[in-house]
Amino acid sequence: MRTHRQRVVVAGFMTGLAVLAAPAAWASTIAIGIGAFGPGSTLTTFTGLSIGTEVNNLVVDGLLFQYSLGNGDVIIDGGPGLTNNIAPPNIVSVGNDSGVIAITFPSLITQFGYGFAIRSSAVVPASTSISLFDGPVPVGSLSYAGAPDPIFTGGFAGIQSTLAFNRAELTFNSGVASAFALDNIRTSSVPEPGTLLLVGAGIGAIVRRGRPTSRQKSNGRV
Repeated sequence: MRTHRQRVVVAGFMTGLAVLAAPAAWASTIAIGIGAFGPGSTLTTFTGLSIGTEVNNLVVDGLLFQYSLGNGDVIIDGGPGLTNNIAPPNIVSVGNDSGVIAITFPSLITQFGYGFAIRSSAVVPASTSISLFDGPVPVGSLSYAGAPDPIFTGGFAGIQSTLAFNRAELTFNSGVASAFALDNIRTSSVPEPGTLLLVGAGIGAIVRRGRPTSRQKSNGRV
């Protein structure tokens, strides 16, 4: 029979194994609009890039773009034309559009979004989706509906995560549309809840240090 101390050691060991075996935390994600990106956010466009520029391994504003589209291609182009969320030049798929656009960010962020369009003129419930990663670890995902914007189906896909991420994978509804476009990429970081608590605690400590104690008051120091 194990002693109390042995049972405590075994329990601690099993708890450690459980922590190691636990899956990575999954973030809470919410859809956000352009208005959620504050003054400190970054807007990336493709203004100045030549039509026909290859997008795979292209770096713009520190963002690395990569794609996997089978026999398709992704280039800088002028299509599908001006929409409410896209202005040429922008990223456009050519040929097979059933793959993935991956964007690697230069640092961890918590907000990300982009304007998109697909080759359709109807409301499409799942026009595009975003999957977030911190390195190889999945963080969260959302999908977005598209509507005529004003002609081609599109809109703005924005996401905010409670866990920071440094890569996003974008897919588009190739079953409905034979091509997609994206533009006006927005990124920013908002403090995580734990950071806000630490900042609040620090401010509270400074305020407390600055207040005179009752002993100081009685000694006439204030």
